[in-house]
Amino acid sequence: MLTFTYAAPAAVPLSGIEVKVHYAIYDGIPLISKWVTVKNTGNQTVQINQVINEKLALVEEESAVVGSVEDMKKQHGLYVESNFAFNNAMRYHLSDQSLHWKADSTYTSQVNYDLKTPAIMEVYPTVGVGIKLAPKDNFSSIRSWELLMDSYDRERRGLAIRKMYRTIAPWTTANPIFMHLVSKKDEQVYTAIDQCAATGYEALILSFGSHVNMEDTTAGNLAALKKLADYAHSKNIKIGAYSLFSSRKISEADDIINPKTGKTGGTFFGNAPCFGSNWGIGYAQRIKTFFEKTGFDIWENDGPFPGDQCASISHPGHHGLEDSQWVQFNMQKQLYHWLNARGVYINSPDWYFLDGSNKTGIGYREVNFSLPRENQRILNRQNIFDALWEQNPSMGWGFVPLTAYQGGGKEAVLEPLNEHLEDYRQLMMQYYGAGVQACYRGPRLYDTEETKQTVIDVIQWYKKYRDILNADLIHLRRADGRDWDGFLHVNATAAGIKGLGMLFNPLKTEITRTLVLPLYYTGLSGSAKLTFDDKTVKKMSLDPLAKMTMTITIPAESYRWFTVE
Repeated sequence: MLTFTYAAPAAVPLSGIEVKVHYAIYDGIPLISKWVTVKNTGNQTVQINQVINEKLALVEEESAVVGSVEDMKKQHGLYVESNFAFNNAMRYHLSDQSLHWKADSTYTSQVNYDLKTPAIMEVYPTVGVGIKLAPKDNFSSIRSWELLMDSYDRERRGLAIRKMYRTIAPWTTANPIFMHLVSKKDEQVYTAIDQCAATGYEALILSFGSHVNMEDTTAGNLAALKKLADYAHSKNIKIGAYSLFSSRKISEADDIINPKTGKTGGTFFGNAPCFGSNWGIGYAQRIKTFFEKTGFDIWENDGPFPGDQCASISHPGHHGLEDSQWVQFNMQKQLYHWLNARGVYINSPDWYFLDGSNKTGIGYREVNFSLPRENQRILNRQNIFDALWEQNPSMGWGFVPLTAYQGGGKEAVLEPLNEHLEDYRQLMMQYYGAGVQACYRGPRLYDTEETKQTVIDVIQWYKKYRDILNADLIHLRRADGRDWDGFLHVNATAAGIKGLGMLFNPLKTEITRTLVLPLYYTGLSGSAKLTFDDKTVKKMSLDPLAKMTMTITIPAESYRWFTVE
């Protein structure tokens, strides 16, 4: 950690302002973090409109005679990420609100005729901070992380970014096995807790549409929910609940005022409360009170602050439009920090990983789960394959509709579970086989002893291979419903199992394929021992590039798996 401290001479207007520029430099990864803090040591309030915490002149990625800055932006040898990202995209590069590429007119030897090559990289909130810094107050900018890349290979770049997350946000590696319960009364919760304990599940989340209201902080409600939490804990099950912040209308006094119309409405989600309103300030406190009094362990926060500006000048949390986004975003951060510090697990459909959230959606459209189960299998594997290029398996959740969700007929759901047991097993195996937790949403995990045993078998398999299943995922072939698809988990530093592969056959006939697997990522050379389906053991030779050729038969509409040692 390195900090530079700057102060203006006493005679200039900025006297009394102390600026610190901080660098955090990491071991074992070419990564550096940077942020700026400002302290007002004077006697006058100071207006801070904007803080640019990073500015670098970088080598251009291409030389084009014509083209704008936007036209020429591409992947770069420097990957930059900040903790200022939101908009529910469930992907960082689409959520980022801070990275800016600019032209450098003083760089006169560039090829671009209009001198518009994107050669300057700056990091700052696009809207600005717009705050008033009172005497003795402190301001801290957003933080940016800069990761040096040594390749344009998509897999290798992704592996570097995934290692970055494990380094700077280790809480994202937590990956509890959870059920999503739709409950109407407490008795259903007790039954679900018992089923979780019986099958090896580790957590229960009371899903949206359930009977729990986290915002009700009356003594009676908190006592009743604490009783549920105590029962769950007695069974060694963690318990959580759902709460919606945005995408709802509270009141004309508390909602976001649209700066374009001067009225409520027209926000990112249509209507939304302002975090800086009386209701928003109270909401944060009610959530804290809920967790303090009930002992719940998980918060499913839907519609977190999506970046709306608010033009109100009467909300107590912000002064006006200029500081409204910055203030609301920081209120969101502070709530997440508080929860994370208490060990509360946070599911949030936005990119708040660097401020305490544990998991976001893997990326899907909810209406997809109205499709027939056969289509859902393939689509889920596509979603897994696409999502895990730049995030670890533990960072995303998927979805399995045990009961009807967003429409669809009986061919879309798994209930009755015992009548669709093979679909249930395969949906679990492809998610757990990817290391991804899905929201198994419905009233129960099993309905018969056979169903119960199926769930137990899959969970025991997952726990047996949990370490490698939560390791990096290498992409083999994307699902298309026309031929095999699959992926390979790898961990070159593991003492025992260094890889686990999952191969799927969506066709209605058995297939035999000869595959070339990149075992380079396992760290092995010369040879490898493969164990198929926990049964057949084979010693396989690797070529000089640590690739392995094997022939394998996969049953119709089924899967095979193997470990690598």
